[in-house]
Amino acid sequence: MSSERLGVYQRLAGYLRPYWRQMALAYGAMLLATLLNLMVPQVVKQAIDNGITSGRASALLWAAATILVIAVVRGIMGFAQRYYGEWLSNRVGYDLRNHFYQRLQDLPFAFHDKARIGDLMSRATGDISETERFTGVGLMDLLATVLLLVGVVAAMLLENSQLALWVLVPLGMLVIAALRFGAIIRPMFKKIQDQMGVLSSVMQESLTGIGVVKAFAREPHEFDKFDHDNNKWFEMRYKAIHLWADYWPFFTFVLSACILLLLWFGGPQAISGEVTVGTLFALISYVLMLNAPVLHMGFVVNLAATAGASATRVFEIIDTPNEIDEAPDAIALDNPRGEVRFEGVGFTYGQGRSILHDVNFVARPGQVVALIGPTGSGKSTITNLIPRFYDPTEGVVSVDGVDIRRLQIKSLRSHIGIVLQEPFLFDGTIAENIAYGRPDAPEAEIIAAATAARAHHFIETFPEGYRTRVGERGVTLSGGQKQRIAIARALLYNPRILILDDSTSSVDTETEHIIQQALAVLMQGRTTFVIAQRLLTLKNADQILVLDQGRIIERGTHDELLALGGHYRMIYDLQLRDQEEFLALQQRQATEMAVA
Repeated sequence: MSSERLGVYQRLAGYLRPYWRQMALAYGAMLLATLLNLMVPQVVKQAIDNGITSGRASALLWAAATILVIAVVRGIMGFAQRYYGEWLSNRVGYDLRNHFYQRLQDLPFAFHDKARIGDLMSRATGDISETERFTGVGLMDLLATVLLLVGVVAAMLLENSQLALWVLVPLGMLVIAALRFGAIIRPMFKKIQDQMGVLSSVMQESLTGIGVVKAFAREPHEFDKFDHDNNKWFEMRYKAIHLWADYWPFFTFVLSACILLLLWFGGPQAISGEVTVGTLFALISYVLMLNAPVLHMGFVVNLAATAGASATRVFEIIDTPNEIDEAPDAIALDNPRGEVRFEGVGFTYGQGRSILHDVNFVARPGQVVALIGPTGSGKSTITNLIPRFYDPTEGVVSVDGVDIRRLQIKSLRSHIGIVLQEPFLFDGTIAENIAYGRPDAPEAEIIAAATAARAHHFIETFPEGYRTRVGERGVTLSGGQKQRIAIARALLYNPRILILDDSTSSVDTETEHIIQQALAVLMQGRTTFVIAQRLLTLKNADQILVLDQGRIIERGTHDELLALGGHYRMIYDLQLRDQEEFLALQQRQATEMAVA
């Protein structure tokens, strides 16, 4: 076994160390049960040699009583072994699942941009389940089998070394075959678990986009895609089963060969009186004692291989380096004014794909900074750098004059509120979603935030009001309702810096007007960054940054940019010029009629 593979099992064993008391009880019971098993052939030997052969009935009664006591004690030890083994399995699964999930929460956006949700779900459920099965009960069964094998060999050598030597060769072949089986099947199970991750991702993607699937009548295509990946999984699993089936008969054959050798060489010696019948029976009993464990060894080695492959997949996520590290001497951001400064900021995503180039600007406390530009121009990247979802590859992003890399991440983000274009709501009540950033907020403040966000009225129309469950992803609410709950959530959070990512692009005009009123309340007194495609949203901004291909190509107020006659003016002419001229004409006509 390579050091890398061994390291996986050593690491799994580390999850058992905190529970050494339960381990001591479980493994102590297992050891005692194994020793009691090794005593049974000796008791039967004495019954044959001193009872049956000698005609002493008392020896038989003594042997029967001894075996009964052994059975009772072994039953108690078996219960303790199984009970604490299962307890350890489930406790390791609990700890490993928590460790895995916490790591997922800590990993940065760059990881989640590339990760497949279905694969992560497969690792969190299937892989950890396979791992926990082995770490508790499976590992104990494996050690019990090894101890029994060593104990049987030792007992046979002590009983009659000459006859025992005849069975050591086939038993050695048995051990070698078991190790070879584990070495071959472990990488096979790694591929099987990886394919299960692919299968989970295909299912997750299809179910998430079920509306699109049905709208385009692509159900047959989705089934064919799933069937193709499912068939690949089955073929991999079939190869593992075939390998298992190849080795299984060999394990049974080796034990039969051991008994054959004992009878072949030991039988004549028992007839001639060189060894007693009890000795020969004890030797055969020891070999037969290995029958169930050896047959079970296939299951255990299989379980160990599966657990090793699954643990490797789990540890791949746990060991993923965090690109957003917090400095050991990071400071808290207390009572921020909200000044945000970009100085020579550049950002390269993934494998050398540049997104931002030499971005420079200052957002003063309380200012509204609008970002406009075509898709892929870098607007969202700029706003993602502020809460440090990513780190710039060049330059400095600072808040109140402090490089955000010197700030505590939790402290920084506690002062930043975000309202996304597609707001995400959790499967809970409306009140729980509004109070997500402040779960201890009193009901009065939740209602006040909802009222300011123009959400209170429609919430009150629901039979259960604020206790109405929104369903998964807020499926029971309209887009505008979800957006207003998201705004209420940001209001209750009361951030000093606010990021609005195209918050009105996907709603109708009437709903947009309501949301604009809510946003006006939300933006009061906060440093706000607004991403929008509609100029009507940006007109009153203190500073408008026009981006193209990751560079700021124009900056200024609405009037300044119109006077500049550049890219912004072109967008204005396309979107608002006719509308504003029509409104101006209506106002003049109304004024003239009033004068007349």
